Amino acid sequence: MQNESGVMSDVVALNLSECLPRLWRFALRLTRDPHDAEDLVQRTCLRALEKKHLYRDQNRLLSWLFAIEHRLWLSDFSDRYRHSTDAIDDNEFMQSFPDKSAGPEDVFFYQQVRSAVNQLREPYRSVIQLIAVEECSYEECAQILEIPIGTVMSRLSRARQMIGTQFGPPTSAETVADDSTVLPFNPFLKRQVKR
Repeated sequence: MQNESGVMSDVVALNLSECLPRLWRFALRLTRDPHDAEDLVQRTCLRALEKKHLYRDQNRLLSWLFAIEHRLWLSDFSDRYRHSTDAIDDNEFMQSFPDKSAGPEDVFFYQQVRSAVNQLREPYRSVIQLIAVEECSYEECAQILEIPIGTVMSRLSRARQMIGTQFGPPTSAETVADDSTVLPFNPFLKRQVKR
């Protein structure tokens, strides 16, 4: 009979392939280079399989993998890419476009938002990627990036403000009656939050 650690190890091995597209997308956002992203994903998978005995939470495999990927990026790649605002190759990045049947206006707007995100410094890009694209909770994002949850919230707020300024000031329709302001609508940010 397998112990709990053995069962969790099997979960990692059995479900790793399902996580590859999202690991690739996050790696591409971090490295901004398809070859380095491939290398980072491979190293992440290898490390996960080597350390699968340490995996404990059956419901958070992807968060655990993102944390491994981010740590590997910090230790091996970040000096090259930390302050880079180089654009990702459109062909590579458009593979992650959410709706392949979207019209030209949607694709154009998506490209504008992607360009605005690309101009952010890495700490903001990582938070946006994890929360808006990968749909991680604030708590998961904090664990992955190994930062306090308040820092996640602060970086997300600043990133949304920086992106929002590139699309103009909010209109009166975006102001709620109780004097709280809704951030400018942004389809890249799946969760719209009041501030």
